[in-house]
Amino acid sequence: MKYHLKSLLYLSVICLPSLAFAQDSLEKALQMPTEKKNVQATFKATKLINIQTNETIYKNELDFRVDHRFGDIAGSAGGTKNFFGLDQSTDIRIGFEYGISDRLSVGLSRAKGAGVVTQLYEGNLKYRLLEQTADDKIPVAVTLFGSTTVSAAKASTDPTAANAFSEFQDRLTYVVQAVIARKFNSNFSVLVMPSYVHRNFTVFGDQNDMLAVSVGGRIKITKRMAFVADYTIPFRDKDKKAYLENTLGTQYYKTLGAGLEFETGGHIFHLNFTNATAIQESQFITDTNTSWLKGQYRWGFSIARRFSFDKKKAK
Repeated sequence: MKYHLKSLLYLSVICLPSLAFAQDSLEKALQMPTEKKNVQATFKATKLINIQTNETIYKNELDFRVDHRFGDIAGSAGGTKNFFGLDQSTDIRIGFEYGISDRLSVGLSRAKGAGVVTQLYEGNLKYRLLEQTADDKIPVAVTLFGSTTVSAAKASTDPTAANAFSEFQDRLTYVVQAVIARKFNSNFSVLVMPSYVHRNFTVFGDQNDMLAVSVGGRIKITKRMAFVADYTIPFRDKDKKAYLENTLGTQYYKTLGAGLEFETGGHIFHLNFTNATAIQESQFITDTNTSWLKGQYRWGFSIARRFSFDKKKAK
C-alpha cells in the first residue's frame, strides 16, 4: 500500500507540470486566431458619399450600385422654381463590381457625366493590399484603386472646349488612389486617400495632371444607421486656377459630402448632400465648380445590392 501511494505521489509530481504546460500551450493555440484575425467591415459599402472606401467585393459576389445627384437646392439655380433641385439631375451612375478574389474586384459603370464631358464609360480595379488586424500588428488597411474613363460625347468644334476631342485618346481620363483606413471600434471608422488624376485633354489653360487628398469617416448611430461624410481637396496650380477664373469665370471648390447610411439586409442605402455635381472620380475631383456657401449643394442617393454566386456560401 505504501508502495502504491509513493508511486502515485511521484507520478503526480511528474505529470502536473506537463499538464500545466499542455494547458498553457492549448490556451495560446486557441488565442492565436484571435490575435491574427483581420478587422472586418471597416465600412459597410465600397463608397461613402463621393469617395472610395477600402472595402472590396468578395470572391464570386456581384455588387450592383445606382447613384443619383439632383440639382441645386438653393442659390440662383435652386429654390421653388425647380422644386429645390428635384426637377433636375446633374449626374446619374449605374455600376457593377465583381469579386475576382477576396482581395481583388473589377468594375464597369456608365455615368451621365456633369458638364460638357458626358456619356462616361468606366472600368476599374480595386485591390486590398493590407488588412488591419485585431491585435494592431497591422494598424491600418490599405486598398489600391485605379480606373480608366472614356467619354462618348460628341466632339465640340470649339478648340478651347473641354470636349474638343480630335483623337480617341483625348477622351480618356485615368485615376489612381490609395485608401488608408482604420476601424477604431464597432462605431467609428476613418480613412485618408491620396489621389492622382490624369486627363489626356482639358479645357484650354487647365492642367492635365492633378493631385488631391480626401478624408472620410463613418459614425454608427443605431444598429442599422450611420452618419457618413467625406471631404476632398484638389491641388490645382495657382496660375492655372487664376487664369480659368479670370478668363472663363470658372471657380473651383473643394468637395464636401455628408449623409446617412442605412443597412437593410442585402441593401446599403445612402441619403446624402454634397456640392459635387459629378459622381465619377475623374470629374468631381477636378471639376467641382459649385459651392455650399452659395447654396449650390444638392441632395442625392445611392443604393447598392450585393448578389452571391458562391454555391458553398449559399448553402
